[in-house]
Amino acid sequence: MELQFEGDDLKSVLNRLRRAQGQISGVIRMIEEGRDCEDVVTQLAAASRALDRAGFAIIATGLQQCLTDAEKAGSDGETTEQMKARLEKLFLSLA
Repeated sequence: MELQFEGDDLKSVLNRLRRAQGQISGVIRMIEEGRDCEDVVTQLAAASRALDRAGFAIIATGLQQCLTDAEKAGSDGETTEQMKARLEKLFLSLA
């Protein structure tokens, strides 16, 4: 299954990933500068949430596409159950 993003979905995921990238850069800079532990952890938690949200958005898009593709299951040899198992594994990898 190839994941395809369109319009606002693509923009949203990329924005979340860029936000996380900026926050991670901020964490690195804060550690290098010897900043307060509480500030570093707060920034790190924000980066983690941004990555989680991006991951969940990607999984949600995959699930939506899966529902559409389920009608076509079997054309590439993958059953609906196999597709479901793969997506479940991906979803749980974010937990």
